[in-house]
Amino acid sequence: MPLRKSSTPDAGAKAVGRSQPRLKPFRLDSLGPEWALPALIAGVDEAGRGPLAGPVVAAAVILDPRRPIRGLADSKAMSAARRERLYDAIQAEALCVCVAEASVDEIDTLNILGATMLAMQRAVAGLRLVPQRVLVDGNRVPSLAMPVAAVVQGDARIAAVAAASILAKVTRDRGCETLHQVYPDYGFAQHKGYPTPEHLAVLQRLGACPAHRRSFAPVREVLGLALP
Repeated sequence: MPLRKSSTPDAGAKAVGRSQPRLKPFRLDSLGPEWALPALIAGVDEAGRGPLAGPVVAAAVILDPRRPIRGLADSKAMSAARRERLYDAIQAEALCVCVAEASVDEIDTLNILGATMLAMQRAVAGLRLVPQRVLVDGNRVPSLAMPVAAVVQGDARIAAVAAASILAKVTRDRGCETLHQVYPDYGFAQHKGYPTPEHLAVLQRLGACPAHRRSFAPVREVLGLALP
């Protein structure tokens, strides 16, 4: 399975003089005429498909059109401090939110795509309100009881999906801080589980810890497991 290129999660977002990211224009009716009709719509996104450790996290958000949240955009394009501020605003202002995850064991059993779809299903199912339609970032969608559509770069184009991306990213980053407390030698607070050179080096030196995904190639290699 291809892994995300090594990088720090906020690379580029801290560039000097860079303006704050904004949502790109998007027309719901581009998905079909039925999407232009008024409906209770949930946005869904995930965080943590590329890392070598920890769960994959998904969030579902139904925004309140009467209480717009300023500054929503792709969570990867903003600083950690800004994500934290928007996380609090989303929790306070959205009609309802739910954050769910699929565990390392589920990732290793189902594969990362299957586990991601499972986490998204759990997030939608956990919403206090039942959405009439669901928009998901990317090009794959989970099986749901209501109409669902995938939007490439949806986290940079649709407010509810951007909100979901922020909740998922902040939740997973906080989880990595907890992992760091349990396994401080691995540096999870810095690399957030991504296959950075530092993470790969400590993986070679110390071997895998229980938080590592055994189905991912660099972890299988240090464990001496055959590649699928």
